[in-house]
Amino acid sequence: MDLPERTPVLVGVGQILNRIEDLDDALEPLEMMWQATQAAARDCGLEGHLSQVQSVRVIRGIWPYQNPAAALAQRMGAVGAETVGTLIGGNQNQAMINETSLEILHDGLDLVLITGAENGNSASKARRNGIPLQYSEAKGNYDKVVGAEQQPEHHRYEVAKGINRAIQVYPMYDNAIRHYRGESMDAHITRVSELWSRFNDVAQTNPNAWVQHNMSAEEIRTPTASNRPISFPYTKFMNANMSVNMGASLLMASAQKAYELGIPREKWVYPLAGVKGYDHFSASVREEFYTSPGIRKVGQKLLEMTDTEVNDLNYVDLYSCFPSAVQVAAAEYGLSEERPLTVTGGLTFGGGPLNNYVMHSIARTVELLRETPNGKGLVTANGGNIYKHVHGLYGSEPPSRPFSFASVQDEIDALPSRTVLGSYTGDGWIEGYTVMYDGFNPSLGHIACRTTDGDRTWANIADQDTLQGMTKEEFCGRPIRLSHDGQVEVLA
Repeated sequence: MDLPERTPVLVGVGQILNRIEDLDDALEPLEMMWQATQAAARDCGLEGHLSQVQSVRVIRGIWPYQNPAAALAQRMGAVGAETVGTLIGGNQNQAMINETSLEILHDGLDLVLITGAENGNSASKARRNGIPLQYSEAKGNYDKVVGAEQQPEHHRYEVAKGINRAIQVYPMYDNAIRHYRGESMDAHITRVSELWSRFNDVAQTNPNAWVQHNMSAEEIRTPTASNRPISFPYTKFMNANMSVNMGASLLMASAQKAYELGIPREKWVYPLAGVKGYDHFSASVREEFYTSPGIRKVGQKLLEMTDTEVNDLNYVDLYSCFPSAVQVAAAEYGLSEERPLTVTGGLTFGGGPLNNYVMHSIARTVELLRETPNGKGLVTANGGNIYKHVHGLYGSEPPSRPFSFASVQDEIDALPSRTVLGSYTGDGWIEGYTVMYDGFNPSLGHIACRTTDGDRTWANIADQDTLQGMTKEEFCGRPIRLSHDGQVEVLA
């Protein structure tokens, strides 16, 4: 063999879409994991060899299982296989790849299954019809859980203003991006919807995308009965699509094990490096809404470790829960928004199975790299509100140096953060905002305010005339006056 025996290799990928007309056809997540695992085994010729899997690793989902990894190991006949789970977070797939690559390289691990699935579409249909879904028992405790102790996703001062969901924060970032770029309202929504239309174009080339019909930029940005406004400036088609039934599995091996099992070399794709770094916790303390020092530091380190320039990247999948996440990441990497920034179609069109999306982007990257000599692919994973970043670089050719992993947390922690105030009386200005909707009617405005001292505080607006104005005119940068009882006066 012409490369080090302990080289970690991705050898098999499998993806499952469970489109249903009737709930009788719904597959539970455990069954989707199993079918995706069988597909991954077929992909690399390992049918009949799954009993040799040493570790079964499952990305945490919104399902009731305690230890689905043990149930899968039993079905594979993998007696004594280690069972591993994760905590919640869109960053966990790439974190698991990094962890597994290191264990293959250094700890003697030889054959691993990584899998996950979500049934948000079936669960939604079941709720609407008042029908309980049935889930298999998968009892017991994992041997190991990957991930650090969880923090809440929102600062307590955000929660005090009712800001506790991603759909409230990411649009604030996008409005701040518009103001920073000096764009008009029309120019901004046109650019962003065209970006998202290009994601839709990619979905139509991805056989495992959930949405595969064409959508123009005008369709994406125009509110209709099927595309209602969610949180200004976003319509439904600019949000992650969690109403999907999707599962995916990845098989990883050491090069020696892959060689022994006779897996064809044209199936091998190599994790080259991984980097982790979390931005300062919560939107409340971000220095700015239109940047991410975490992504910048992670990206710089990843490219440096692999001697890669952004122009060397054949494929890119930027985490795409909302358009602002893509814009911020593209800017930090120095990637043009005109180039393809997804391999799946993103979480809107490729499909957004919650924490498991990135497994699909890794699987698709593997498929594409197999067809690309000397190819490189970047996958970025994000947890929280542009908060927890874990990125990976993959190659179609054997690496010139062993897989490496780095954390840039110390560098990020040393950067300044912004002071957030629970209450404030005095003058300031609007740095970001969004308007939430009840149907097609504006219902509440959330405002991030910068004080005269440069601190941040939060405010809400319910006045209908002001809310209507916030969706038609630029409110970022406008001076405001806040009173101790929470009243907001927009001064200009």
